Amino acid sequence: MEYLENRTFDEIALGDSATIERTLTHEDIELFAVMSGDVNPAHLDEGYANNEMFHKVIAHGMWGGAVISAVLGTNLPGPGTIYIGQTLKFRRPVGIGDTVTVSVTAASKDEEKKSVVFDCLCANQDGKPVIDGTATVLAPTEKVRRPRPVLPEVLLHDRGAKLRAIVDKAAGLPPVRAAIAHPVHDYSLSAVAEAARAGLIDPVLVGPEERIRAAADEGDIDITDLPIVAAEHSHRSAITAVAMARATEVNAVIMSSHYGAELMHAAVQRGTGIRSNRRMSHVAVVDMPFYDRPLLVTDAYINTDPGLDEKRDIVVNAVELARAIGVETPNVALVAATHAIENTLRSTIEVAALCKMADRGQIENANLEGPLPYDMAISNSIARRKGVISAVCGAADIVVCPHLEAGHLLVKQLASQARAQTTHVILGGRVPILLPSKVDETLPRLASFALAAMMAAPPTGENG
Repeated sequence: MEYLENRTFDEIALGDSATIERTLTHEDIELFAVMSGDVNPAHLDEGYANNEMFHKVIAHGMWGGAVISAVLGTNLPGPGTIYIGQTLKFRRPVGIGDTVTVSVTAASKDEEKKSVVFDCLCANQDGKPVIDGTATVLAPTEKVRRPRPVLPEVLLHDRGAKLRAIVDKAAGLPPVRAAIAHPVHDYSLSAVAEAARAGLIDPVLVGPEERIRAAADEGDIDITDLPIVAAEHSHRSAITAVAMARATEVNAVIMSSHYGAELMHAAVQRGTGIRSNRRMSHVAVVDMPFYDRPLLVTDAYINTDPGLDEKRDIVVNAVELARAIGVETPNVALVAATHAIENTLRSTIEVAALCKMADRGQIENANLEGPLPYDMAISNSIARRKGVISAVCGAADIVVCPHLEAGHLLVKQLASQARAQTTHVILGGRVPILLPSKVDETLPRLASFALAAMMAAPPTGENG
């Protein structure tokens, strides 16, 4: 065990010194900003900082002051020290990657007050001073030796960064003409109005006009310029929105999760729906902490227990979405309970067949790997420890679950326990279908509209 041991006032001689060395990281700057609330763009906005005096992101000045405090409080004098004064002069900026050596040297002592004045110097890797000054402390008079506290691990997560990137990517695309089925709640209309202002969608409201306008009034939402197509109830709203998509009047259909079943029922009807020759499937786009890319999880909503043919379509739908958001050749992890192919587990046999289909060109533009347990899909080190070496492990863009229950449980677990944000889309029909939830925050809703803009394209297959 490592211990902290102080130097008492009587033990400190003039000229005694102590040092700490620190290399500044981007995480240091973010953590200091979180702790202090100082969000000056000179420290956090690279584009802004590049155009300022130092032409780079620099550390908060008091980051150096905090490291001086660390030397005094843990080393010289150490535990029992009371800080009573500090002067600092900032000589040079500290940038990311700079290594700073922080030194304190005893300059004078006051026997009566038991205080010590320390000269303080922070020098960079070139030996040039970046901060200097003096610190005055009350030095401890009694010897202290204590175990060094074990600090909690701090993991910084920019929540929503991956979903914001999707929204930003869609910002340059033409807005998608979208039928909004039965938007009779203020939360539905607010998301639609915001997406319209952001240029993501060109909405057509479908439903009972009186209720729609009442919801807009309740939420103080301006829908003056949005067209309304009358439909007397939720079932008719779904049918009308689907008919508009079938007639190519709109390129996406959006409906509140309150009425999702009605919309899907209308969408899959032969002759009147928007089915194609491909199976429809659901994809959750997951912005997960500490994973370096959006993770597409499929299927957690539509296909209860898909067979091989359905799983091929599920994979192809997800691959198309991944490519639409900028992943040219997505890595597809086909997850199961084990990484071994076992005759008693149907899912592993189907996974093996899907991988061979990819080898034969029946599934294109993707790297497939499986069967893989979920932990191996997102962690290369775990996969290697279990003897599996694959470029997909630890770099999966898509996770294909064996059945709906597994997919639903995974998405809900990531959202509730891993603090992931999710947005959802249904693919495989003539147009994408969105089912934003009442509980969604604004960003996931905007991201779902952005996905629709990215996926607005010619039909994926012939009418069914």
